[in-house]
Amino acid sequence: MITPPQAGTVTPDRAVNAYLRHITIERGLSDHTVAAYRRDLGIYREWLGARGVTDLTDVTVELIAEFAAERAREQPAPAASSLARLQSSVRGLHRFLVQEGLQEGDPSRALQPPRAPRRLPKALTIAQVEQLLDAAGPAPGAAQPGDEVGLRDRALLELLYATGARVSEAVQLDVDDVAHPAVLRLRGKGAKERIVPVGSYAQAALGAYLTRARPELSRRGRATPRLFLGARGAPLSRQSAWLVIQQAAERAKLTAHVSPHTLRHSFATHLLQGGADVRVVQELLGHASVTTTQIYTHVSVEALRDVYATSHPRAR
Repeated sequence: MITPPQAGTVTPDRAVNAYLRHITIERGLSDHTVAAYRRDLGIYREWLGARGVTDLTDVTVELIAEFAAERAREQPAPAASSLARLQSSVRGLHRFLVQEGLQEGDPSRALQPPRAPRRLPKALTIAQVEQLLDAAGPAPGAAQPGDEVGLRDRALLELLYATGARVSEAVQLDVDDVAHPAVLRLRGKGAKERIVPVGSYAQAALGAYLTRARPELSRRGRATPRLFLGARGAPLSRQSAWLVIQQAAERAKLTAHVSPHTLRHSFATHLLQGGADVRVVQELLGHASVTTTQIYTHVSVEALRDVYATSHPRAR
């Protein structure tokens, strides 16, 4: 709850700080998301300050429309996704003020965010995924003493492809989250938990890492419950996990761009191509809405068209 310096006054600084605390503590949004909101609302706060607005209850629909129009006219032109996120941050702030009883009406209610172009996710083929996994580290039966980092990297990539986990979810896993080898507990956006199955290849890779690599890595640093550890025993960071994937892609000589999300995209695409129901894939990915998951059905349709074009005698 905001305590304004004067009765009836809601200063931009205090309002933004209270809103950021709300999305951090009560909504449980990630540090990355909160940082994006902080940047966006900093732009909004500076713009209001330049116009002498010191009380957010004075903000009108027209003023917010002017702010949105100015942002859209900036040069170089901002991406539609950046504008949409900026407007979402402003709407979230004013909705929060209304919910807290500090603003009677929501002046951002008429704000229409630009429609971002729908980009199809880039997925690897099954053969490319196998190349990437083989390049990450030795298979459980082929590991030699001193292969601790290789076993970790293989386990990490096998887990990402087997479960569709985000990299941020994978590096936050604790050892207790894999107490049962056939299932995994993931914590997604908004601290929402979901249980996902783990395939036999990922089970074997995780088992080899836990028994033959993690104890040695753990010995090099301070005790931590985190599942994936760095070479010095500290929890593996998101940036380090990104490097693991990039280096494996280079060793595999994959010409396609491979990012931390590539294995997640490949997981969803290959499931749908194999006949999985889109709502099952939605649950596995942890999407709040099936609409988000349906973008992968377009990828599958494209694959079907390719097969049709090359296989049917009267396709061309």
